[in-house]
Amino acid sequence: MATPQALADRTVKSDAKCYIDSAAGKDDESADGSQSKPYQSLYHALVQHLDKPAPTYLTRVTPKEGSADGSTWEEPAKTALKKAVGRVDAYKKKLAKDELASKKEEEERQQRLKNLEDAKKIVLREDPSLPPAVRIKLNNKSVELGTRVKVFGRIHRLRSQKQATFITLRDGYGLLQCVLPAGDLTKTYDALVFAQETSIVLYGELKQLPPGASAPDNRELQVDYYRVLGSAPSDLDAITNKVSRDQDPWDAQMLDNRHLVLRGETASAVMKLREFVELAFIDTYREMHFTKVSPPAMVQTQVEGGSTLFKYDYYGEEAYLTQSSQLYLETVIPSLGDVYCIEKSFRAEKSLTRRHLSEYTHIEGEMDFIEFDDLLEHLEEIISRVVDKVQGNAEAAAYLKLLNPSFEKPSRPFMRMKYEDAIEWLNKQDPPILNEEGNVHSFGDDIAEAAERRMTDIINRPIFLTHFPVEIKAFYMKKDPKDLRVTESVDVLIPGVGEIVGGSMRMEDYDELIAAYKKNGIGPEPYYWYTDQRKFGTTPHGGYGLGLERFLAWMAGQHTVRTTTLYPRFMGRARP
Repeated sequence: MATPQALADRTVKSDAKCYIDSAAGKDDESADGSQSKPYQSLYHALVQHLDKPAPTYLTRVTPKEGSADGSTWEEPAKTALKKAVGRVDAYKKKLAKDELASKKEEEERQQRLKNLEDAKKIVLREDPSLPPAVRIKLNNKSVELGTRVKVFGRIHRLRSQKQATFITLRDGYGLLQCVLPAGDLTKTYDALVFAQETSIVLYGELKQLPPGASAPDNRELQVDYYRVLGSAPSDLDAITNKVSRDQDPWDAQMLDNRHLVLRGETASAVMKLREFVELAFIDTYREMHFTKVSPPAMVQTQVEGGSTLFKYDYYGEEAYLTQSSQLYLETVIPSLGDVYCIEKSFRAEKSLTRRHLSEYTHIEGEMDFIEFDDLLEHLEEIISRVVDKVQGNAEAAAYLKLLNPSFEKPSRPFMRMKYEDAIEWLNKQDPPILNEEGNVHSFGDDIAEAAERRMTDIINRPIFLTHFPVEIKAFYMKKDPKDLRVTESVDVLIPGVGEIVGGSMRMEDYDELIAAYKKNGIGPEPYYWYTDQRKFGTTPHGGYGLGLERFLAWMAGQHTVRTTTLYPRFMGRARP
């Protein structure tokens, strides 16, 4: 049997010595196997000398307790050396396997490069004997099967098989399965580097799907010619390595790459449903004889409190981005009657929540000659009508079903609940639903979103939460003549979402409005035009604001309003 040292002599023997100290040694670059810088393990020492003359391996031996002698260096035990050599042999096999795999990979890479070079020699030409192609968009369902068509789009999905390459094409209007039969069509340079998001124009005959197959609209394009218009990366920069529909939409990478997320089916469906919802509001307002106006976004007044104003310098004067267009809407109801606007509003609140944006689309309505009950009835009617219009449109309903198949129109009438009753309800739960400070709610508390949502989810029906205390509402809200502690105000709460609308009656009395300015520390000078409305034929009037993104999040079943916006990375409130 070979001696222990002979097992280690896999190369030419040298007179060098290699030291191993399991206690003080290091198996890293700081060690060199010398007595002052020993390795920690025999295995590591053997690996370091694979391609070198084998030294004499010495391991530190510590004397038994009580011995006067210091530690000594000895050749490793036979069993220890055999075990280490076994590990080295396994390591060598792995190196050889990796080298073989690397060699094979390089050969395949070279072959692919050759194939790509050869593929460049294949030039596709449209067959002039074929009928002229009719250009269509992918939502065109009226074109007859058998027609030769020309379609533009981007590769949404790609599947290459031996007999054909299957492309799902997307053009922003729909999807179409395109089949490239094996042959020159699949051997060109362009075909070999096809990647998701490649833009392309394809020519071919529209055909019925084979039995048992499935594809959008139950049809496919049998391609006879194509041209690539714009390539897309297929390596580490591929779109699938940047964004994924399985990722959390709150993920920073998803927010930074929102421009790419928007190319996905879910984001596209949300954007299209958003248009239908906005158009439904516009149609409903027309039916209700509201006039659309466009108030300014640059203002010198506040509506919802000074702490959330985006300030900027307007030629030496302080100005803000609007928090709401409500004050301006009030100025035109004497000449236009009931009015509405769909404009941007801004809130400078540095926080990251699931339901807020720094910039959002604000749908606001203002009505003249109404009482508080009229306002509530209008809100219930417009919400219900908008939902009816969306569900009544086949295309919109398809997007709604795709995004939120369990969505149901809220039942009427909506529940009415006063703020004071909500406080009592929260405190009567077992255990009580506490406020943000961890205490039971008391009159005057601004009910937090979490408590409000929990109450709404438990009751499980839309709620008109009304008559909030004066102290927690905006300065312009009218007090309830029957209880001057509270305002004629309302928040519309929806299960699973929370507040989607906020509204109120407006102060009518001039002196009361001046006092409200003073109480809230607001200088009345910039509001002279608003105050004047109380001098010239004031009337009972009221209005509301609705965040389109929040309304859409409810209908589309999106858990955050950011998924209902185009660019939430920039529109969303800054990260804390």
